[in-house]
Amino acid sequence: MAEQAEHKENPAESIMEKISEKIHGDDHDSSSSSDSDSDSKTQKPASPSSVKAKVYRLFGRERPVHHVLGGGKPADVVLWRNKKISAGVLGVASAVWVLFELIEYHLLTLVCHISILALAVLFLWSNAQSFINKAPPRIPEVHLPEEPFLQVASALTIEINRALAVLHSIASGRDLKKFFIVIAALWVLSIVGSWCNFLTLFYISFVLLHTVPVLYEKYEDKVDPLAEKATIEIKKQYGVFDAKVLSKIPKGPLKAKRV
Repeated sequence: MAEQAEHKENPAESIMEKISEKIHGDDHDSSSSSDSDSDSKTQKPASPSSVKAKVYRLFGRERPVHHVLGGGKPADVVLWRNKKISAGVLGVASAVWVLFELIEYHLLTLVCHISILALAVLFLWSNAQSFINKAPPRIPEVHLPEEPFLQVASALTIEINRALAVLHSIASGRDLKKFFIVIAALWVLSIVGSWCNFLTLFYISFVLLHTVPVLYEKYEDKVDPLAEKATIEIKKQYGVFDAKVLSKIPKGPLKAKRV
């Protein structure tokens, strides 16, 4: 009887074993397929963002224009993140240029007239309080903090020392390429300076600073390919100039020692 019971239980056990093997086999197949899918995903080509990062950018920059300009509120003003503030700054600069350049108003005269008007209004208001039954004006005490002026002076000192170091390097004959670049830049600046005075030149630079970066940020995908072509052409022409002219210039003793 026991043997008959074992024979009856064996078919049921074999059926259960077959079902479990089938389930485990399906799991193994699904895991292998998922592994193959993950491998195929890892072997996919680079994303468009990584391809875009390799695109030529003007001046070889790798960061956005906002970060290149230093970020923060000054960059927001230059890139017109807040149109009211940017328009106000440009409007004030335009008013100053019109006032001093077109109307030919002088700075010292303007400061004196504004001071006379402000002092006269405050003086009359303070003495007329008994007649108009109003509280006298609260004139705030103005104290300029030292830290911003020290920071500006430190930044200017660093930039001036850097410019002097570059000029010293050029004057020492170490870099012929920089020498020609600086000579060309100074020559162009002298021509522009003969066209207009310093205030007009400063105003033009200010307007360009508030228009060119925002336009470049908007159309950088169209500007960068053109800049790349121009850079390649300039390098090609410089190579021709170097081969025909610069290479034939005799080197001084400093150059000979270094070679």
